[in-house]
Amino acid sequence: MAHKFAALGAKTVLGDLDSDAVRRVAGEVGGIAVPGDVASEQGVAELVDAAMGEHGRIDVFCANAGIGRDGGPEADEDAWAASWEVNVMSHVRAARAVLPHWLERGQGHFLGTASAAGLLTMLGSAPYSVTKHAAVAFAEYLNITYAAKGVTAQALCPQGVRTQLLESTGETGQFLMADSAIEPSDVAEAVAEKLGGEEFLILPHPEVADYYALRAAQPERWQAGMRKLQRKVEQRPV
Repeated sequence: MAHKFAALGAKTVLGDLDSDAVRRVAGEVGGIAVPGDVASEQGVAELVDAAMGEHGRIDVFCANAGIGRDGGPEADEDAWAASWEVNVMSHVRAARAVLPHWLERGQGHFLGTASAAGLLTMLGSAPYSVTKHAAVAFAEYLNITYAAKGVTAQALCPQGVRTQLLESTGETGQFLMADSAIEPSDVAEAVAEKLGGEEFLILPHPEVADYYALRAAQPERWQAGMRKLQRKVEQRPV
């Protein structure tokens, strides 16, 4: 997304835990690198302060940090806590940091990277599914609450994307998503096309809209299909 935004003329300020990677990408796009933990209040404050100090305004904040942890209720406390901090509270803290500027200016846009798992579910990963649902809900809250004041939000909800996160999902994730996974550049194109438009959900995999509609209209049918897929996961050769 940084490459796409820069190609469209945007000035970028990038944050990431991986200081080498974020400095490399910032150099490639002529942006500013702010290494740090954007799930923390301090990390997001440093990112926002750097953008405001350099450019005097923030037009779009992309809350893109995310982690995936496997398991269901038996997943340990650290897995649940880390998922909540990164997948949800990083969005909350980002909005908390940037909203005063946007409300004073009367303009701003929040892009929350959630996942198709935030609209449907992710087999084998309750912490991921639950927190991505929360990320969608938070973006929806922002979009409803502040739209009349010029602040809008969208939720980005892809299925599999060929990133390190997909690679870390192991055999189950590969079984479910590898065939339909798309490149990060495909996601960036979808964002560039839909950002700031009327559609709340940005869906790089368009079929997710049909799945989501089926889930809402016929939840029993949807869950029956997902249970069938769960059995395939459990019965696949290893």
